[in-house]
Amino acid sequence: MRIGIDLGGTKIEGILLAPNGVQLERTRVPTPQGDYQATVQAITTLVRNLAAIAPDLGDGAPPTVGIAIPGAVSLTTGLIKNANSTCLIGQALDRDLATAIGRTVRIANDANCFSVSEAVDGAAADVLSATLQNQPSVVFGVILGTGVGGGISIGGHPLTGANAIAGEWGHNPLPWPDETERPGPRCYCGKTGCIETFLCGPGLCRDHEVATGDVLSSVEIVERAGQGDRACDATMQRYEQRLARALASVINILDPNVIVLGGGLSNIARLYENVPKLWGQWVFSDSVSTKLVRNRHGDSSGVRGAAWLWN
Repeated sequence: MRIGIDLGGTKIEGILLAPNGVQLERTRVPTPQGDYQATVQAITTLVRNLAAIAPDLGDGAPPTVGIAIPGAVSLTTGLIKNANSTCLIGQALDRDLATAIGRTVRIANDANCFSVSEAVDGAAADVLSATLQNQPSVVFGVILGTGVGGGISIGGHPLTGANAIAGEWGHNPLPWPDETERPGPRCYCGKTGCIETFLCGPGLCRDHEVATGDVLSSVEIVERAGQGDRACDATMQRYEQRLARALASVINILDPNVIVLGGGLSNIARLYENVPKLWGQWVFSDSVSTKLVRNRHGDSSGVRGAAWLWN
């Protein structure tokens, strides 16, 4: 049995998976705001409640526990770094949870968990089963939402990297920029022109406002583009071209079998047809076999991937 926990900024979600990946239970509780000890206690209680209802498989082993977090464990200090939930930064979350729960836990970045989930039994799994030839699968998971995140799984396991930042493509500069894109918007990381500033939801809205003077939500832009609004369609074409360039740079380095999109902007259907038609002009190959697909598990991918950390 597997327990997965997805620690978010407003909610903590827990899932109980059978050995074959079937969901047996899913629940969520509010995230204690700015309170580290209360967060540890909330996760501990959630794990214990899920473990209490886990069927007995006769082996005497308690369910494994995986945790998805909006940050990473530093390989130098063993403490949490780069976390949006700032109360986690500098804390030994894995050790504190292991002590509280009474057994070892595995922790990974939430984007890595998303990638693992979609690789093991999600949208990438169908593609991989048809294309792999005795090679480990390589999946790049992309989060396109309020921010832009990324995670890598190889053979269904997360790739952490030497600095625990594998997949952090959002804080690289937008590749092959034109004059209108230099120096680019300022990013919260302190740099300008980061991929995140162009491809996040607010970035899409900002680009449309700069081009037209109209303030629209990303949903409105997409809907109006689909209805034939030329200005909104032009905004979407700029977005697709930038996404194609950014993903082409990932393909040139990682050469993944599949790229899976998640987050709110992953629901834009036209991306899956238009972006692969564009990215070939920047990919250093005579052809591009990488597939671009929409996630299968949606908001559940992070918590499912956390459970699969013990795969």
